[in-house]
Amino acid sequence: MPSTVPAQPATSGRTGLLFPESWPARWRAAALIVVATLLAFHASWSAPFLLDDLPAVVRNESLRSWWSSPDARWAAPAGQVGVAAGPLVRLTFVLNHAIGGLDPRGYHAVNLLLHLGTALLVFAVIDRALRRSGSTIALGAALLWTVHPLQTAAVTVVSHRTELLGGFLLLLTLHAFQRSTADGARRRSAWLTWAAVVLGVGASGVMAAAPALVLLYDRAFVAGSFGSAWRARRGLHLAMFASGLLWLALARGARTAGGDGESPLVVLLADVWAGALTAQRALWPHPLVFDYGRAVEVTAAGMLGSVVLVGIGLLVTLWALVCRPRLGFLGAWFFLTLIAGSHLPRAALQPVAEGRMYVPLVAVVVLLAVGINAGAGRHVRLAWGLVIVGAVLLAQARMHDFRSALALWHDTVAKVPGNARAHFHLGNSLAATGRLSEAVAHYLTALQLEPNATATHHNLAGALLQLDRAAEAVGHYETILRLEPVNADTRLNLAAALVRLGRMPEAVAHYERVGRAGVMKADEQARFGRALAEVGRLDEALIQLEAARRLAPRDVAIQVVLGMVLSAAGRSADAIRVLTEAVLLSPDDPGARSMLGESLLEAGRPAEALTHFEHALRVQPDQAAALHTSIGHCQLRLGRAALAIQHYEAALRLNPDDAEAGKYLALVRATVERRGLLKK
Repeated sequence: MPSTVPAQPATSGRTGLLFPESWPARWRAAALIVVATLLAFHASWSAPFLLDDLPAVVRNESLRSWWSSPDARWAAPAGQVGVAAGPLVRLTFVLNHAIGGLDPRGYHAVNLLLHLGTALLVFAVIDRALRRSGSTIALGAALLWTVHPLQTAAVTVVSHRTELLGGFLLLLTLHAFQRSTADGARRRSAWLTWAAVVLGVGASGVMAAAPALVLLYDRAFVAGSFGSAWRARRGLHLAMFASGLLWLALARGARTAGGDGESPLVVLLADVWAGALTAQRALWPHPLVFDYGRAVEVTAAGMLGSVVLVGIGLLVTLWALVCRPRLGFLGAWFFLTLIAGSHLPRAALQPVAEGRMYVPLVAVVVLLAVGINAGAGRHVRLAWGLVIVGAVLLAQARMHDFRSALALWHDTVAKVPGNARAHFHLGNSLAATGRLSEAVAHYLTALQLEPNATATHHNLAGALLQLDRAAEAVGHYETILRLEPVNADTRLNLAAALVRLGRMPEAVAHYERVGRAGVMKADEQARFGRALAEVGRLDEALIQLEAARRLAPRDVAIQVVLGMVLSAAGRSADAIRVLTEAVLLSPDDPGARSMLGESLLEAGRPAEALTHFEHALRVQPDQAAALHTSIGHCQLRLGRAALAIQHYEAALRLNPDDAEAGKYLALVRATVERRGLLKK
């Protein structure tokens, strides 16, 4: 249907403020969009991996096996439902990893380029719909959409590439359809329209809205009625609906699988509340919150305003679809893309996510652009300048929160203190920087909000162990086992904590239970062997330690423990052989040197033992007290009483409570005094 809006000249001058008038209007608009995008989001280049990025990229082993394993291409990693679920998104991660490994800058560069490409498509689509070359409404809407602070999370969080790629392909679909309805190259553009939808099946749930939106656009902007649209392009619309319905079925099934058994009413109310909240943030982007948490309040009082707001919006959209099709298309764009995005599998874990406004925001900014143009009159360029500059400054300020995981989670906890997941991730960030006491405080807060969160119990126990609070750590490991009795890793961690507390029989019981279920790693078998030795089961301890040594033949720590147990079992020759191998593997390892010295001393070879003790003392002076005592023993065996006394005295100066040094010092002094070698 021909447009009733008069066309503007191709060189309207509206974008000539920063770029030459000789440039075509669309080139000037594109240049402005590029500059604004870089000004707003250039800091995303240095952002770290955050939240879903860790399972989707950092810990995702399937990125390494994508080329060789068909399962890795089509199925999300186990336990990661909804994290980069689309094979096309995973392919982009695979290429990122192949080129730059786990350097986050490459991933952020791709995200930024996708966002920029989508912004140019937003301008092109609106410009063609208005049939005005370089119109102020199209440019203003595209600029505002591009630099809107609400886009920060989608651009900066690598795993939100799902939204970015889905938005790009949806806008590409609509733009290709626009071109297919114009003169020339119709067939090629129609094929591109369908191809974009098919690719979108492997990218994002938002593409489920594409077939309906293209049909509504055809009716409102091209054919003038559904009948005319269907008669003119029946084959294209049928092909698109076939692809779109397939993805809709897959997305709904995945959402159901990840919904934790919530009732449909609770899910619906959560979606309504989330939609109303994110729409509000689109109009007034404050406060912006990275993660609202898993729990959503759906009480009648709290939901009433959201239900009313969404209900009014739906009624207006339905009315406009009948009476004002172009306005109705904007309403349909908002609701269809928001609903499709809300039924991503990840939405079950994060009901409210500002990144899901990435595509729906297009409809909001178009309405805002129309309002600004109508209200600003002849000051429209000044008004737009103020709006865009303000949005860029707000986006830059928001980007400052993404400078590190620690800063982002501090900001999130301050804004949503009842978010258990935010406290958990803040605890992780604090622990990673060595601030363990603060991390423990946030882990405890997270457990008050979600008492059965096993990951929180696990990380809290690990932090407590580092703070030498092993007894408290044991309690949290035991809680995890009550919740997940078959968790072998937790049982091994509990056993290690019990070893630290000297509760060897309990530790042995847990190690034995894990051992019956499967094979342990080398370090775990070594700890098991040490625990067995502590309870006097030396033969069984040696079996475990030998097995650990076979798994890790170059692990010096395992060799040292094996040597200790061999020595305790009376096999001094074997102990010396094993410990000598350990010293050859790591000549400066003080533990290996000290243990070899002890074994040689026991075997009556004090001169050789002395060499190893002295070497250990040079490389580990913080253990000087015990080493001085051992050196004193060697000197005593070699008949050098005066030197022995010097080392025993040095040991007592460093550790006055060293009972062994005190005992031998007294004995040696008494002996030499009896012989008249020392003055009284």
